[in-house]
Amino acid sequence: MDKERLEKQFDFFREIDKEKFIGRQTYLTDAKRKENDAEHAWHMAIMTVLLSEYSNEEIDVLKTVTMLLIHDLVEIDAGDTYAYDEEGNKTKRARELAAADRIFGLLPKDQGSRFRALWDEFEEWETAEAKFAHAMDHIQPLMLNDAAEGKSWVEHGVRLSQVMARNQGTAKGSEVLWEYAYQNFISPNVENGRLKKDI
Repeated sequence: MDKERLEKQFDFFREIDKEKFIGRQTYLTDAKRKENDAEHAWHMAIMTVLLSEYSNEEIDVLKTVTMLLIHDLVEIDAGDTYAYDEEGNKTKRARELAAADRIFGLLPKDQGSRFRALWDEFEEWETAEAKFAHAMDHIQPLMLNDAAEGKSWVEHGVRLSQVMARNQGTAKGSEVLWEYAYQNFISPNVENGRLKKDI
């Protein structure tokens, strides 16, 4: 038994428990409270296992699930930056890079390097796994916003153009799922006025 290695691993586990405290702007399906980062990660992991058949390219499901489980850990330090917060998004990258250095640095070097490489891969949007992971990261809140009758969109005055800009790369992961999300989660909310069209 390598006690020092185990201690580093358990230090990491205790640290990432803080992800449960990071609130997001997306409401749960009952629209009574907002989800946290850990709930978001769990939801996308299950979605990936079941929806991977719709990926544009064949993917390593375990790698994609792992990517999704760790990609928001940096928000323990950096905080959650709302997708449509223009000011917050200006400093997001720098905050998250510093957080990635610290948080993945808690692990034994080999595991920390592997997780950091996966996090970087997600951020770069180039591999089939990263593209599909981004599709899940974008479609999951669309689904919840629709289920919550657009509550978060209405509260923040989100416009259709903002949603479309955020999702400009979603089809790169899955054209099928993007089309489904557009028809079932976005379009109905435009029709009922919860997502405003730009004038």
